[in-house]
Amino acid sequence: MHIRRLAIATTMGLAVFASVAMPASSFAQASGAMNPQLQQRIAALKQSAATNQQKLRRYQWTEVQQLTLKGETKPQQEFMCQYGPDGQVQKFPMGEQQQTSGGRLKQRIAEKKKAEMKDYLSDVKSLLAEYLPPNPEKIQQASQSGNVALSKEPAAGLVVLTFTTYAQPGDQMAVSFDPTAKKIVTINVNTYMGEAKDKVSLNVSFSTLPDGTNYAEKTVLDLPAKQMVITTLNTNYHLFGQPGM
Repeated sequence: MHIRRLAIATTMGLAVFASVAMPASSFAQASGAMNPQLQQRIAALKQSAATNQQKLRRYQWTEVQQLTLKGETKPQQEFMCQYGPDGQVQKFPMGEQQQTSGGRLKQRIAEKKKAEMKDYLSDVKSLLAEYLPPNPEKIQQASQSGNVALSKEPAAGLVVLTFTTYAQPGDQMAVSFDPTAKKIVTINVNTYMGEAKDKVSLNVSFSTLPDGTNYAEKTVLDLPAKQMVITTLNTNYHLFGQPGM
């Protein structure tokens, strides 16, 4: 599946999606040229995302993945993760891998379904790579197009930057940002695979390592068209060449 081609062909927006609730103190949507405070927050977010991504590339960590398919919880999987020379995350399975059981026919059917699901999830991964980590260039493009709104969460001391039509028409990405610590706190993405009815939502909660590096501690990926939810926990971060905790 060619995600970009499908995205261009799709003109339906996310009106069918539940929109992200905006606090009462929300600023009116405006381009960066019209709202200096918005421009300032966008600049801080871009700098934070770029700097933090460089720091993360020094680390290895453990990813624990839990799949729920059609209401059934599957055995969790663990991976050792690190960034490769191309800047992409490399994953290496840890522990025993689940084997397909049953007769040959049952195994062939199961393997076919597994391959189809793997292809679908590969397309989902390619789509979500457009959002995570936040891309400074796309952030700037959204700002220049007026496709970003600024709101506040005063009780938490956070600002929320909500981008629309960020990676494809009608999508939405809301970034909760701590302007004092200059760190991302949460990211919520509502997008779709080719057609608006094939919804994809991703909720990411961030945490901070002792040296100040920010990382995605927990992600929840919801794929309702496949009745699938994938929850991922990232733990045990350690620098290359040093043992994990």
